[in-house]
Amino acid sequence: MDQALQSAATRLLQGSLVAFPTETVYGLGADAENPAAIARIYQAKGRPSNHPVIVHIAPEADLDYWARSVPAAARALTQAFWPGPLTLILPRAPGIPAAVSGGQNSIGLRCPSHPVAQELLRRFAALKGGQGGVAAPSANKFGQVSPTQAEHVRNEFPELDDTALLVLEGGPSQVGIESTIVDLSRLEEGVGPVLLRPGHITAEDLAAVLGVMPSRPDQAAPRVSGSLKAHYAPRTPLTLVERSKLDTVLAEAASRG
Repeated sequence: MDQALQSAATRLLQGSLVAFPTETVYGLGADAENPAAIARIYQAKGRPSNHPVIVHIAPEADLDYWARSVPAAARALTQAFWPGPLTLILPRAPGIPAAVSGGQNSIGLRCPSHPVAQELLRRFAALKGGQGGVAAPSANKFGQVSPTQAEHVRNEFPELDDTALLVLEGGPSQVGIESTIVDLSRLEEGVGPVLLRPGHITAEDLAAVLGVMPSRPDQAAPRVSGSLKAHYAPRTPLTLVERSKLDTVLAEAASRG
């Protein structure tokens, strides 16, 4: 694993894609400060370029490097829930490419707790001089169900060989759904915390730290990863059946094999 992690960090530095495990789902990663590498994520996923990705950072990372301003609420949440399945939306620092945020002035930041992810992020940051981050949406085609095992990733991208996509093994993801996303990017405008995407960390968990229940998204809320209505849409056809007709429908289905 040591050699695989170092190879993965080097591949990221070279602008290649690396899929890696987190406690939520597997991510499809690229250097968050390399727009060309980020573009490879969008191309592989078939993802619209205005749909932002989340930047994953090591526990030792400096939030002020990535965010123009870091409010006290953000530091309280990181103290309570990082490393873990929580993404914070903050004002993006001027030197960070807009490609990670779909052209918005905000940025999504997360520190995962999975040991493989943490070691990858630490090694990549070391290669970058201390502040490297990995842009990584879920490692699946856009709009499909997120992968929770390395094999799911390989099955999702059969067109990408090992030279185009390195997949790190890390066992099954423990949480199995994407991180909770909280918007704190508009506090300076008088807009309080907003829960943009529910997840393993609940609104009640957040309120216990913030002292206020996060509100629901409004029309001006930032776009975030994994928030489309079709995000968890299955590919298997679904039939709704009235209870009184269930036996008949099941018999017909059985006869068709």
